[in-house]
Amino acid sequence: MDERIIEAVDLFQEVMFYGTERVIRAVDNPLWNEYSPEQIQTLKLISKEEKITSSRLALLQSVHKSAISSRIKKLLQKDLIRIVQTEDRREKLLELTEAGKEVLEQSDKVLTDYIGKLLSDQVEDEEIEQFLIIFRKLKEIIKMDGV
Repeated sequence: MDERIIEAVDLFQEVMFYGTERVIRAVDNPLWNEYSPEQIQTLKLISKEEKITSSRLALLQSVHKSAISSRIKKLLQKDLIRIVQTEDRREKLLELTEAGKEVLEQSDKVLTDYIGKLLSDQVEDEEIEQFLIIFRKLKEIIKMDGV
């Protein structure tokens, strides 16, 4: 396998793992005290999918269904998501409530402001453009692969 691909995967994973940790440690925002990173990620996935099953959430977050059940329960208690019945009574879908959309909007703003500040002095505009081109292409490739 091409060594560059191995390095790219490794770098991507490191940015995800350590980036999340750094943001949580560096950003002093009440949002992080009230909601766990996993809860925010769950809200983000529900937002992206609009309506989603708990099984799909578990798959996307690479966790057991019991972990998703716990997150869903907490988000339901906080009125950030709701359960939507489908025509097939056996299937239940999750969607964001208005409160959930507001929390996600706040989280996105905090993250965008922090990352923007972090990158502004260290990354050139051309590098950001290259990053966007590559990640847009990667997103399309992954979508075509059925994910």
